Amino acid sequence: MTDFATRRTMMVDTQIRPSDVTKYPIIEALLAIPREMFVPDDKRDVAYVGDNLDLGGGRVILEPRTLAKMLDALDVQGDELVLDVGAGRGYSAAVIARMAEAVVAVEENETMAEEAQAALAEAGVDNVVMHTGPLTEGAAKHGPYDVITLEGAVGHLPQALIDQLKDGGRMAVLFEGAGGLGQVRIGYKIDGHMSWRFAFDAGASVLPGFEKHTAFAL
Repeated sequence: MTDFATRRTMMVDTQIRPSDVTKYPIIEALLAIPREMFVPDDKRDVAYVGDNLDLGGGRVILEPRTLAKMLDALDVQGDELVLDVGAGRGYSAAVIARMAEAVVAVEENETMAEEAQAALAEAGVDNVVMHTGPLTEGAAKHGPYDVITLEGAVGHLPQALIDQLKDGGRMAVLFEGAGGLGQVRIGYKIDGHMSWRFAFDAGASVLPGFEKHTAFAL
């Protein structure tokens, strides 16, 4: 029988702490949430590797380091409402839910959304609302949000998501880069406008619908 608890501790000690993520709520959440419950059955043995985990269809669960550093930069508080876009099978939402008041997790793949719902229930996470619909549209009916996270890279950031961020709120976005390596930037909404600062380099596949808009030439 695989000792997932030991692997979880090893993940935190070898991938998270060396990346200068030391805030107690993040460490506690990563130690508390059983990542293996949120991955496909055939991936359980590699649930704790330091890479993005392929969910198929161009979707991934972000590597633990990337998620942890995003959350470190966002500094989610216990009274905040978070929108988690591209939640996949629910792992990121479960982790964020340990820190936030509530999470609205958006997933457009109905099978993944159902798997996420089941895994969240099994893990006893009761402050996540699963919203099934296009990732690019977010979940305006539950907003506005203090914090927005995206579980994949973007070439183009839809205005609809910016509109759902509270004034004074912040979002973590992995902007697509050359050669598969992109930049995570933290955006702050001030008087309706976004102000961005660089956080760290990371890579992931581009979320469906978030591809760069290309101009067609005749």
